[in-house]
Amino acid sequence: MPISLAWRWLLFAAALFVGAAAIAYADPPAARPGPIPPGDARIWIYRDYEPSESLNMTAVSINGRVTGYAQPGGGVFYRDVPRGRYLVTVASYGRDMGQATRLDLAAGQEAYVKIESLRSWSSSGGDVTSIERDTFYARPIPPRLARAEMAHVRYYGGG
Repeated sequence: MPISLAWRWLLFAAALFVGAAAIAYADPPAARPGPIPPGDARIWIYRDYEPSESLNMTAVSINGRVTGYAQPGGGVFYRDVPRGRYLVTVASYGRDMGQATRLDLAAGQEAYVKIESLRSWSSSGGDVTSIERDTFYARPIPPRLARAEMAHVRYYGGG
């Protein structure tokens, strides 16, 4: 049974609407960061999407000041900082050794910190139910590995 012309136009219009909606909600293209300002260093912070781990957002602090949030769906951002010594930490319910990263940065240097989750670190339960609490880590990553991993996550900006 042939489709009438009115139904064809309706299907065409619906397809255009769906296509336009998909374009409107697509992630914007990743912006390229500019050069590191003279005398400064750059700290890159990123997180991979790990559906089997915590899907909560966590605050990332540099020297005790919240500077951004590690997104559960993965993402990367950076902060330009004066050369010096820095402590990168994350908000975490669970407490473990090695959750923070110390960085000594020279002018023009870049450092990479990956935010990781280990839900099973702080858990309790019995035979029927279990509860897992977020435990996050800020881990230093070698530049070559970090750049390869960051190529697959969304860029959130920096400065």
